[in-house]
Amino acid sequence: MNKKIVDKILITLLFIFLYRLLAYIPVPGVDLLEIKRFLDQNANNALGLFNMFSGNAVERFSIISLGVMPYITASIIMELLAATFPALGKLKKERDGIQKYTQIIKYATIVITLIQAVSVSFGLRGLSGNGAVIIDMTHFVFISAFSMLAGTMLLLWIGEQITQKGVGNGVSLIIFAGIVSAIPSSIAKTFELVNAGELNILKLAVIVVLILATVFVILYMELSERRIPVSYARKVMMQNQNKRVVNYIPIKVNLSGVIPSIFASALLVFPSTVLQSSSNPYLLKIADWINPSGYLYNVLMFVFIIFFAYFYASIVFNSKDIAENLKKQGGFIPGLRPGEGTVGYLNQVASNLTLWGALYLAVISTLPWILLKGMGVPFYFGGTAVLIVVQVAIDTMRKIEAQVYMSKYKMLSATGL
Repeated sequence: MNKKIVDKILITLLFIFLYRLLAYIPVPGVDLLEIKRFLDQNANNALGLFNMFSGNAVERFSIISLGVMPYITASIIMELLAATFPALGKLKKERDGIQKYTQIIKYATIVITLIQAVSVSFGLRGLSGNGAVIIDMTHFVFISAFSMLAGTMLLLWIGEQITQKGVGNGVSLIIFAGIVSAIPSSIAKTFELVNAGELNILKLAVIVVLILATVFVILYMELSERRIPVSYARKVMMQNQNKRVVNYIPIKVNLSGVIPSIFASALLVFPSTVLQSSSNPYLLKIADWINPSGYLYNVLMFVFIIFFAYFYASIVFNSKDIAENLKKQGGFIPGLRPGEGTVGYLNQVASNLTLWGALYLAVISTLPWILLKGMGVPFYFGGTAVLIVVQVAIDTMRKIEAQVYMSKYKMLSATGL
């Protein structure tokens, strides 16, 4: 393997190691044993979901307890605004404007992080007795808010470094690393439940089969694509007779990738976190309704994933650009006129595939929980975590393979072969 690619992999691992070190730096002024005890008893609420995505950073009340979720929430808001307001959408597409667009997302991330940090800080006060806060509450809110803000911004910087100097997918790899790092402790807790008699061997076997089946379905769907045949004019084929000419357009079944699942999770966790800090019984009731172990949460998850799948697919798949590039290269889809005819056909195919892709994402994210809930399994397991892990792993492998092929191509070009 090329030394440059090895260096990128090593840089990525170094920054992921730094991310894991930050997970062990707690916010001052809290009783960590009380927090861990509370999370063990309430693993199904929003804090439990935060804990899973952050790699158990919440139970240590680390400075990165909020992870990159505030950034994702800010990105959702900006994407929706860009689709609503043409001026903002135009800013996003311009080469100079994308920097301003990214800067706005970072400012919004700061605001959302502070709101969530303050909400979590007040929520700790009511855990039990005097709560988990062991210093003056006013001082604690100030310290925890700015500690978590520093932690979240550090994670964004780490994500940028992985994207620019590593293998790419910085933010997604941070979420991936957080989920994967929590797997050993989850396995240990599962065996503790088996030893305590709270989970029998049959249910454990069903859980293992369900996880393996989920991984298989995700792999199958992520590698599935519709290949639209393309023909080229004879002149173009003669000019490229010594080169490989792709004679089809590949369109993935899941055009939007892992983004809908991440967006939906972030959008549901944000209000739940804020509401749980309230002392109003009605707001607390709403927070209970939208906790990850509730039916309403999973119904909303199903709906939001379908919405974001269509929304994001419309952004990443531009049929007009594909049709124009095809025309410039002298290619055409048999039986269709170049131009608007090709655009309409590509839109129809993409729309049909997105329907199946959206349903696949929504079912995978909610069905495992529904099945295990019906079996009475005493812990939360959703397909979202498995979905994110498998999709990010596949995407990262593809990026590394692309860089390997590009490196070989450059070497062959340099030697004149």
